[in-house]
Amino acid sequence: MVVEAIGGLVTGSLALLADAAHMLTDAGGLILALIAIRFAERPATPQKTYGYVRMEVLSALTNAVVLLLLTIFIFYEAYQRFLDPPEVLGGPMLVVALAGLAVNLICMKLLSAGSSESLNVKGAYFEVLGDMLGSLGVIIAAVIVMLTGWTLADPIIGAGIGLLIVPRTWMLLKQAIHILMEGTPPEIDLRLLEARLTGISGVVAVHDLHVWTITSGVDSMSCHLVVADMAQARATLIAANEAMKSGFGLAHTTIQIEDQALREAEGERKL
Repeated sequence: MVVEAIGGLVTGSLALLADAAHMLTDAGGLILALIAIRFAERPATPQKTYGYVRMEVLSALTNAVVLLLLTIFIFYEAYQRFLDPPEVLGGPMLVVALAGLAVNLICMKLLSAGSSESLNVKGAYFEVLGDMLGSLGVIIAAVIVMLTGWTLADPIIGAGIGLLIVPRTWMLLKQAIHILMEGTPPEIDLRLLEARLTGISGVVAVHDLHVWTITSGVDSMSCHLVVADMAQARATLIAANEAMKSGFGLAHTTIQIEDQALREAEGERKL
């Protein structure tokens, strides 16, 4: 990061400065990720019954917001350079970009295993992936400047780095916000889940059904089941828990069994 920042200032390359800025964001993102992992290991307390497991979601949200703001800055700088193209030194720019590419490939290798299991690590992986693409772009820009002297290739590549990062960063931002808003996990079909519950013998209706994500890989469900015979409450609860675990991978469930009279009483209290 430091080498690319100095290289960008010396060579006048926006593409190098953009890549260095992304590396700076990566460093901050990795620090946030480490803090989140450490916090997640803390036990639950009476004040925080889930512990600190959602720190990883907040970390991912912070990473996404910072990346989007950084991309806006890159677009602004590219626009300024289109109006007044500076001199760019292609040779030193190429050397620094090759070093950046090597570092990013190593980081991607280290993060790839955990990126499919944790939203937090996925955010860090995406940032490094963006940097890797940025380094490739800088290499291309450096070669063009060296061979043709066309310095506008540098701000074009710099803006291109921003364009590559926006879609996946936006997806990460939406995913983090969806979890914080306690939206239904994308892999859960709520209508199919409700149909599975109503299909249990003795279940008359399902209401107050909620499925949400606490943190990556930890989904939770709560609902009320109205049954025809309260004598079958235990059997119904066992069947419902088994259906949620085997059919939808939901092991953390809270299910209330009630008869129609209790359901009607609940409705009157809500009114």
